[in-house]
Amino acid sequence: MFRFRKTLDTITLFHKASSPASIRAATVLKQASANAAEAATEDQASDHTAQTNTRRPEFELNITEEPPTPDQLQTILEYVGKKNISSIVQGAASENEALKKFKENAESFKRPVVVDWNNGRAIASDKESEILQMINKLNGQK
Repeated sequence: MFRFRKTLDTITLFHKASSPASIRAATVLKQASANAAEAATEDQASDHTAQTNTRRPEFELNITEEPPTPDQLQTILEYVGKKNISSIVQGAASENEALKKFKENAESFKRPVVVDWNNGRAIASDKESEILQMINKLNGQK
């Protein structure tokens, strides 16, 4: 008998290797991903209640230095909401303005941006607490 495994949530980091903030965000995400995978491979026959109650959910980590596609950018803007658009695209105050500025110059896209595609969340931050809060919300966890 076999069971279907739930597909993992996908977290994407839009990364800029020359940015210290982006490097910090990548480090936090890599550590969280490794820790989640490590906890998931423990012997399930043993009682690991203490570890499993505190472990983070597994997720698929995608780190890219490419800018988002216009469709991805539009989705990200919807995720962050109107008041946070300027944190995603430099100098933009509205979704239309952000898309226009991005089309004119892809470098107007600020990095790092962490996106949880499955749960409709995005943050433009390298703050460990904000990134871990997003990860902890995966799979309906609080």
